[in-house]
Amino acid sequence: MMVVEDARHMYTALDVDPEKLDERERAFVGKIRQYGWSTTDVGADDEGPGFAYTTGFWLKFGHPELIVFSLPGQTAHDTFWHFYRELEAGRRVAVGSSTLDVFENVPAVLLPVAQRHYRDHLGWGRWFYGGDRFECLQLFYPDRDGRFPWSPEVSVGLRAAQPDLTEGNWFGLCAR
Repeated sequence: MMVVEDARHMYTALDVDPEKLDERERAFVGKIRQYGWSTTDVGADDEGPGFAYTTGFWLKFGHPELIVFSLPGQTAHDTFWHFYRELEAGRRVAVGSSTLDVFENVPAVLLPVAQRHYRDHLGWGRWFYGGDRFECLQLFYPDRDGRFPWSPEVSVGLRAAQPDLTEGNWFGLCAR
């Protein structure tokens, strides 16, 4: 599917005749029509940890989509709903700095995802938008001692659980 934009409208899968979509595609688009967004959960495998991401935030709010790794599916979904409600209320979370506005008991950091990672991680988003013409932020959380994956003292396990999808080196937060 190809997305065409004009000055007034970003064309997405919402603009496609539903008869041209298969059952899964219609269900996906139906969620976005009903709720304004959808979440996709991808299970862990030999390639890496499980993750979840949004589709619809970019279209509805002009806010980057979100991706988070290694959270239980329901926790990721609830976190995305929190973001949705905040965006609906006109509030945005700062990018690149620690914030307590995401989780109840730990800080979080949002960093831009490099487009070179979209193909491997944002399949439904790429399908919905007809390519990579949207932005995405990766949501990071610390270990029990408050250390993020780019901290030198962090465990190998936490670093592996939250891979770096930025342009590299956790967007400059980690010393080489």
